[in-house]
Amino acid sequence: MILLILLASVLILGVTIYQYDEQTKEYNIHRFGRKEQATNQSIDLELKTKTSYPVNTKNLPKIFQERIYEISSIHKLNITIYDMNGKLLKSSIPAAFEKVEQIPLSKEVIAELANNSNHRILKIDNKKEISYQSSYAYINDPKFKRIGILELEFSQDNSEQERELREFMYRLGLVYLLMFVIAIAFAYFLSSYITRSIKKVSDKMQQTRLNKRNEKITLDAASSEINNLVDAYNSMIDDLQESAVKLAKSEREQAWREMAKQVAHEIKNPLTPMRLSVQSFERKFDPEDPKIKEKLTEYSQTLIQQIDVMSSIASAFSDFAKMPTQKREKIEVISVVKLALDIFNEEGVSYVPLENELYANLDKTQLIRIVTNLIKNALQASEKEEKPIIEVKVKSEKNNVKIIVSDNGKGISEEVKDLIFEPKFTTKSSGMGLGLPMIKNIIEAYDGTISFTSKEGIGTVFTVMLPKT
Repeated sequence: MILLILLASVLILGVTIYQYDEQTKEYNIHRFGRKEQATNQSIDLELKTKTSYPVNTKNLPKIFQERIYEISSIHKLNITIYDMNGKLLKSSIPAAFEKVEQIPLSKEVIAELANNSNHRILKIDNKKEISYQSSYAYINDPKFKRIGILELEFSQDNSEQERELREFMYRLGLVYLLMFVIAIAFAYFLSSYITRSIKKVSDKMQQTRLNKRNEKITLDAASSEINNLVDAYNSMIDDLQESAVKLAKSEREQAWREMAKQVAHEIKNPLTPMRLSVQSFERKFDPEDPKIKEKLTEYSQTLIQQIDVMSSIASAFSDFAKMPTQKREKIEVISVVKLALDIFNEEGVSYVPLENELYANLDKTQLIRIVTNLIKNALQASEKEEKPIIEVKVKSEKNNVKIIVSDNGKGISEEVKDLIFEPKFTTKSSGMGLGLPMIKNIIEAYDGTISFTSKEGIGTVFTVMLPKT
């Protein structure tokens, strides 16, 4: 609506200006025509009845010697008389003869006049706000013989008409500006009225959530199209409510399944090194070894530590399937990591602490789980290597504990690097893909980070950053 009014305003203003200019031109032409007709009549009257000179080209300056000024003054235009060759004979402009004595009437004008069927030429020239009109016609004697050429020149000052046009355009512009403002206001209130129902529907749609009860829409008065939209929305709410119930049930079942898988994975995680540790102890057991008691104590502590981990997982699962909660306590990280590594008796596993002592406020059990999981993954990645090398480094970096676990295994391909920490994703033939996502959640719970770099055929390096406090 606003655009239509704006276009209409521009078109009407353009047409008004064009029409005004055409009317001004037409008025000036008709006015000059009336003056020209009256001047010709005065000249004809002078030639036929008032002059005592023989009417011929030679006597034209004598016939109109004084009379030309009177006729020019009466009709308020300039009169110039030429002979048939275009030579100036007489002019109502006092100094015209001296100025144009050497400049006769152009041959183009003489030829055009001769070829014109009406034997009359009208030329119009506009300069600034002044319109110059000139006409050329033949002067005939009483026997209608051509004896000269008559030029009539009239200048019309159009400044007054231009001023009136500007005033008219100003007033018209004010009117259309007022109409434009009214149109904007009308369009705003009209659109607000039309879209009020749509706004209500839109607000309800934005408030629609899957995990809460959604209200249906009720409208007092609306068009049939809006009512159809509301009915469709209300029907969708009913379907959504039904789907939400089904989804909640499915999510609970899925959550229990995932929890069962995760707990099974966590319990299985320490079982493998425990089994290996027991087998190694059984194979290397020597009753005559003088250090047998120390080794037995060391193996016992290792097994008890892993049993405690499984016990805490089982206890947490019985308490509504929750993984062990964080317990921040001051621990000595170097010794805890060494304790986690003691259960791995495979060749190639080395521990390189870069600090003598390193303290941090962490959960001892969860730190052991992090290290154990990373070592287990490194061993599985390097199992096909003739000389597997798994190196664990621990050092302090600013206000963080930095743990680096590197291996010379098969590495991780570029295609799956973005999926390493996704639940259920695994590159092994066995396993449920919950280990790395689990320790990532543990690390992030302490506001830490875990990252890795890997090259296929060279190996992988995992870096864990945990804040000390």
